[in-house]
Amino acid sequence: MCNINVLKKKIEETRKKMYETYENNPNDPQILTISQSLDVLLNEYGQAFKSAKKLNKGQKN
Repeated sequence: MCNINVLKKKIEETRKKMYETYENNPNDPQILTISQSLDVLLNEYGQAFKSAKKLNKGQKN
């Protein structure tokens, strides 16, 4: 579960960075790079959440 919390924090930090970059310059090419990094983190979070859910389900049975 610790990995999920770390990912949540990274997601929020990256999201904040993306918004700040956009506010400073909506045409900044870094927005695309940051957005792609955010996509990777969100995918990792989804996989980690799915794995944790399977583990928890297995422990209950």
